[in-house]
Amino acid sequence: MSATLDALTVPIVGAPMAGGPSTVELAVAVSRAGGLGMLAGANLAPDALAARVTATREALGDEPFGVNVFLPTAEPDPAPDLGPHLAALDRWARQLGVDRGAPTWDDDGWRAKVDLLVADPVPVVAFYFGCPPRDVVDALHAVGSEVWTTVTSRAEAVLATSAGLDVLVVQGREAGGHRGTFTNTGSPDPDGDPGLLALLRLVQGVTDLPLVVAGGLVHGADVAAVLVAGARAAQLGSAFLLTPEAGTSAPHRAAVAADRPTAVTRAFSGRPARGVRNVMLDELTEDAPAAYPHLNRASQPVRAAAAAAGDETAVAMWAGQTHHLARAVPAAEVVATVVAQAREALAGVGGRIG
Repeated sequence: MSATLDALTVPIVGAPMAGGPSTVELAVAVSRAGGLGMLAGANLAPDALAARVTATREALGDEPFGVNVFLPTAEPDPAPDLGPHLAALDRWARQLGVDRGAPTWDDDGWRAKVDLLVADPVPVVAFYFGCPPRDVVDALHAVGSEVWTTVTSRAEAVLATSAGLDVLVVQGREAGGHRGTFTNTGSPDPDGDPGLLALLRLVQGVTDLPLVVAGGLVHGADVAAVLVAGARAAQLGSAFLLTPEAGTSAPHRAAVAADRPTAVTRAFSGRPARGVRNVMLDELTEDAPAAYPHLNRASQPVRAAAAAAGDETAVAMWAGQTHHLARAVPAAEVVATVVAQAREALAGVGGRIG
């Protein structure tokens, strides 16, 4: 059982979208609309995350929200040759008048963020890129927080269930942004992986935990489909990218609004992630090494400079496969519209089955 999911007025979770789109304002708007707003804690210093938690709590009072934390990715062994990729990034950096970042490893200060969330608890702490160790789960449970993580396979669901987690977010290959895989090995191309509905059914076969599903869900009929299939809630990300509350950059907004194809790439961060195709993605995807967060640190100044200049060619424009169906309306309107569409879809199906 999940007390947080039970308390929601509508079965909608706002996806935590690190790197800009997720804001306090977006999390607050989703929670106020009856869903669960989420803050993205990745790539933030602990004090910056603390400030966002405080601001969100002050705006929401007793209404629930959550915080997402990236778990560290193990350093690749043997270390891949980053030289060709860094040389390509250097060429992009010169064009934009900046220096690329250093390709260093770090753990994103995740333990410090957990300590913060133990000292200042929130209703939900959702992990990514793995399953938190049992002592972390126990510490968060002790202060009343639910512990979630994202899974992309049955094997990951088994591991997370055995670790004592409360809710699993089942992420289909259709999803935008980083794949929540526990490891960073193998091919980044998820086309051989099951789609969302198939994956949901497979995960249901190995766990009794409540499931939230993510991946290409933009319309209310999508939400109705996954609820009928057994999900407790739907997690929407791309649907909120064009809202005024989101911190999505101008070139990213333009790409999301256009009917353009997406692809999965390691080019920007060293981990598989789905985004709208652009020049850098197409140029660097084929040979991009599995090196996260090394490439993420190296490319960050290049991506930031391109976004500031309104140059989409070198921006990581994370988005799901149905991104062009997103609407540029307030987040509360997105939630209300999706819920109304879901009700209509369910009512329409009722008469077809005698």
